[in-house]
Amino acid sequence: MGVVTSTWVEPSNTATALLLLGRGSDPATERGVECPGDLPAPSDPDLVARAAAAKATLGTKVFVLGHHYQRDEVIQFADVTGDSFKLAREAAARPDAEYIVFCGVHFMAESADILTSDAQKVILPDLAAGCSMADMAVLSQVETAWDVLTELGIAQDTVPVTYMNSSADIKGFVGRHGGVVCTSSNAKRALDWAYQQGSKVLFLPDQHLGRNTAVLEMGFSLDDCVLYDPHKPNGGLTPEQLRDAKMILWRGHCSVHGRFTLDSVNDVRERVPGVNVLVHPECRHEVVTAADHVGSTEYIIKTIEAAPAGSAWAVGTELNLVRRLALAHPDKQIMFLDRAVCYCSTMNRIDLPHLVWTLEELVAGRVVNQITVDPETAHHARVALDQMLALPAADTPAPTVA
Repeated sequence: MGVVTSTWVEPSNTATALLLLGRGSDPATERGVECPGDLPAPSDPDLVARAAAAKATLGTKVFVLGHHYQRDEVIQFADVTGDSFKLAREAAARPDAEYIVFCGVHFMAESADILTSDAQKVILPDLAAGCSMADMAVLSQVETAWDVLTELGIAQDTVPVTYMNSSADIKGFVGRHGGVVCTSSNAKRALDWAYQQGSKVLFLPDQHLGRNTAVLEMGFSLDDCVLYDPHKPNGGLTPEQLRDAKMILWRGHCSVHGRFTLDSVNDVRERVPGVNVLVHPECRHEVVTAADHVGSTEYIIKTIEAAPAGSAWAVGTELNLVRRLALAHPDKQIMFLDRAVCYCSTMNRIDLPHLVWTLEELVAGRVVNQITVDPETAHHARVALDQMLALPAADTPAPTVA
């Protein structure tokens, strides 16, 4: 039997690739951020050994979480990999771990702090690792929007639902107003519950997940959805539009998934006959409707794992994960949906130098970059998270691909 080699082809190295290290900006993706201080380059041959030594010294006192979108150089030191909510729950399930090092972004570390005990310390190796989507919904803006709904007399009929990819402040707001948190895999269940409580939903902060779930899974029309822009008076909507809407979508989006276009889908279908297009529900509505398969990060992974050898897949999600899947399944043709590099720049702020620095500081007895959520916000956010945990179990079978 011959040696099977990967068919992975790296997307073209455009200026966007600079965002991998936060060195630059691109108006179509994330704003550029700069790394303060001088850190050794990731290619430093001592870094892997230093990370391994520090982690071994800390032993069970440290638990390292790695999000699927992290670089391979970081993922190799993760005790558990997964999406944001899975990782936060894994942290809560390790009460003996004094230090939770979250290799992800800020809102994820906040969720871990909310779900873990007061005795545990959650650490984000680089405080610049944020999330542009989460930043698109600021508490003061959401409170102003709620005031608009109150003045129109429809707030009492509106249930706020926030995506996991939101700040602790927004989760706290949702908890205070009787709402629920959702993930990309349980958004329909969360919305089904919300519509049992009221006739409208204010969906935060990702418009695409809200729209795709409402239209493609719940039978709503696009006209049932309106887009609230926090930078415009009354969200840029008339009182009649707000009163008539079933789904009030916040004007937010994922800067990575938002880059995929219908042209991307059409282009890959022309280049690769028989290709399966698999995308995340944070993608634009026209991309999702043109795709063959749509689902969360975990769904994407399971779908690729279940796919038959020789099948071709164009995957519309973050590039680190797509590359990892391609290298793990060399018997399948797996490619990135876009031709250009499309990393999540802020997620990639967590690199090996930052991880080494974090672990070595813990060995020295110094806790750096601890993420804490104030008790009141944490309480209300926990209410919304607990409501999500109380949702009925999913009845959707694991993906199978013929």
